[in-house]
Amino acid sequence: QFILTGSAVPSDDVTRHTGAGRFLRIRQRTLSWWERGESSGTVSLQGLFDGLMPQPDISGSTLATLTNTLAAPGFPAMLHRRPDQAARLVRAYLEETVRIDLGRLAELRSSPVVIHSLLASIARNVSSEASINSITRDLQTVAPGIRAETVAGYIELLERVFVLERLTAWAPELRSRARLRTSSRWHLADPSLVIAALGADAGALQSDPNTAGLVFESAAVHDLAVLSSALDGSVHHYRDSNGYEIDAVVTLPDGRWGAVAIKLGGTQAVSGAKSLAQAVAQIDSEPVFRLVLTGTGGTAVFDDGTVTCPLGALGP
Repeated sequence: QFILTGSAVPSDDVTRHTGAGRFLRIRQRTLSWWERGESSGTVSLQGLFDGLMPQPDISGSTLATLTNTLAAPGFPAMLHRRPDQAARLVRAYLEETVRIDLGRLAELRSSPVVIHSLLASIARNVSSEASINSITRDLQTVAPGIRAETVAGYIELLERVFVLERLTAWAPELRSRARLRTSSRWHLADPSLVIAALGADAGALQSDPNTAGLVFESAAVHDLAVLSSALDGSVHHYRDSNGYEIDAVVTLPDGRWGAVAIKLGGTQAVSGAKSLAQAVAQIDSEPVFRLVLTGTGGTAVFDDGTVTCPLGALGP
């Protein structure tokens, strides 16, 4: 009956007033492509869990269209801004977070330039398992002698103001003797924030496919998190000591799960399906679906039942 919103900078432990048995906590994320009108929604996440196969569709985006969509922010108030206006607002969002919001939570020992460098390091390592130590080394040029404990504290503050989201590792039962990797992956709250933290734009992404691929993976994980939340689901990642990995694992409370490989180009869908099958073979349970989510390319169902579709086709 009611939506109770809280401050973006909670003054202390968020569980001080639990509201147990009276209300539910819902994480508010920026808009998914489907909510923004950038996705046709012809491939339903709910439908995949229900065993429904999508119809083939050869239509897809170009790289130029894709990078423009990645650069467009998912904040509702910025939806209809010109690209240059939206970019300025996103940069200002990060600036205010660094200069105002974090300082309201804790007394910062470092100057704003250090926090900006931290955000840039996280953005360069988005969708990867960068350790606190490696991020700390990135900051040595602007903050010689900064300690890993200090960096970990700043990361915690960024999580508390919901600018940073941790993608935790999934821990299933394995068929092999491989060991699970438990490191988290980091994602900023919106892909446009990644681009802003890098000091880049859509044009820069077009000329740098590697960075575009990392930003796209972050966008795909973001949208899977948004769409799965309506199913009371959650998103994780999987990697084991033998090098097998799944970019996104969507889990539901009833134990069902789906395996998702994320590829920038539609031409990588076949290799994505192959690596997905190899990773799933290590796990002692079967996914309800296997999906290769791409930036470009069309929608199809492979002979082994793996679905491939662009993010511009994914919906609830």
